[in-house]
Amino acid sequence: MTETKIIPIFPLDLVLFPRQELPLRIFEPRYKQLVDDCMLGDGQFGVCLIDENNSINGWNSPKLVGTIAKISKCEDVEIDGLQLHIETIGRNSFKIKKIIPPSITQPANYDPLSVEGHQEISEIHEKVGTGEKMYIQAEVEMIPEIDENVSSENWEKLVHLWKKKIIKQALPQIVDSHSLDHVLEQYYLNTDTPTIDYIYSLAAIGAKDPNDLQLILEATTMDELIKRMKELLTV
Repeated sequence: MTETKIIPIFPLDLVLFPRQELPLRIFEPRYKQLVDDCMLGDGQFGVCLIDENNSINGWNSPKLVGTIAKISKCEDVEIDGLQLHIETIGRNSFKIKKIIPPSITQPANYDPLSVEGHQEISEIHEKVGTGEKMYIQAEVEMIPEIDENVSSENWEKLVHLWKKKIIKQALPQIVDSHSLDHVLEQYYLNTDTPTIDYIYSLAAIGAKDPNDLQLILEATTMDELIKRMKELLTV
């Protein structure tokens, strides 16, 4: 049996890769509760891309593969009421085995950006009991890391495909290969010893849609990862 554990889940409109940094501004009561609980525990929660085809008690539902985010810094910021600024770094990816719904249903016409919306949620939370979790949780199992090396040949092919894609997308403007080398330099992607992190970074600057990146995150072998990258970068 694979070991599972229960973690808080934060559905976002982005994909977090292992070892990638992710700063977040937290202003909704349910996610402030999530951060408070994490700070009292091991500082970890799951980041998942929003599944646009489903919802849980009216809230955004997560895709079933995500990445553990570890909080490295948390500070209070006063802007129109208290907000939290957190800095996180991606750890392992995981697969959701079972979703644990939040204790409260999203109210009709809920505005997550308004003070009224926040008050409404806090009032509902007091009624159901402040010990109840307002955020989604899930029972998850960790996905083993791909521990193979990236061959220089595969890396060069992917960089070549990325350049072709950017040049084609820029038409009728002309983008020369030298400018694209400069972009790769800015993202620290000039290397003779590529690792899986280089592939994740190249995917991030080559994708137009987070759903494309989700496919990259879900790859479990190097062959599958390279195949999906080639599909992502082929125009």
